[in-house]
Amino acid sequence: MNNYTLNLAHLYGNLLNTYGDNGNILMLQYVGRQLGITVETTVVSIHEPFDDQAFDLIFFGGGQDYEQVIVAKDLPSKKEALTRFIEEEKVVLAICGGYQMLGHYYIGAKGEKINGISALDHYTISQENNRFIGDVKIYNETFDETYYGFENHNGRTFLGEGEQALGKVLEGKGNNGEDQTEGVIYKNVFGSYFHGPLLARNPQLAERLIKTAFIKKYGETAFDTLTKTK
Repeated sequence: MNNYTLNLAHLYGNLLNTYGDNGNILMLQYVGRQLGITVETTVVSIHEPFDDQAFDLIFFGGGQDYEQVIVAKDLPSKKEALTRFIEEEKVVLAICGGYQMLGHYYIGAKGEKINGISALDHYTISQENNRFIGDVKIYNETFDETYYGFENHNGRTFLGEGEQALGKVLEGKGNNGEDQTEGVIYKNVFGSYFHGPLLARNPQLAERLIKTAFIKKYGETAFDTLTKTK
């Protein structure tokens, strides 16, 4: 019997863990177990190197501005490896602050510019005396899937070259309240403002992430064999 393992890096998991978003990791572990796959999780935090060859998935969550400033100062040390990981089409799930910091920059609530790593071509600006708060519903035409979530963010994100939205907003505000986009997909990076957490309410997306990471590591034939035994 094969012992399949996917290694997941939880970026700054000891700092960026608001809104219950760590539940996304629990959901990935659960879906993996259902398929006979062990999802091993390692927190990679400040002053620690990120080895892109050691991991199959990344979870990059969000936090308050104070913690995100700390992370933003450390993140450039991991930029080269993270960008390589992304361009090799490995799987990333980024929520809120993590989503923002993969882009060029975001403007904090006090107007300060906090640089991202420009691995993806989006940017985020802040709102004055306003937040997008409430239930969200989006539709992904490529996958023919509807996703449900809860948003709570001051930032307004605008997508750039090579990026497509995770979905079209049917209810709520989404990325910026203007263009009906929510989240991002770039290669196998999935970013979103959905809290709650995202994957607990949308298990089909959790299954997609696990399947994509598994096939990337072990191949399509191994996945077909795995699912036939379940």
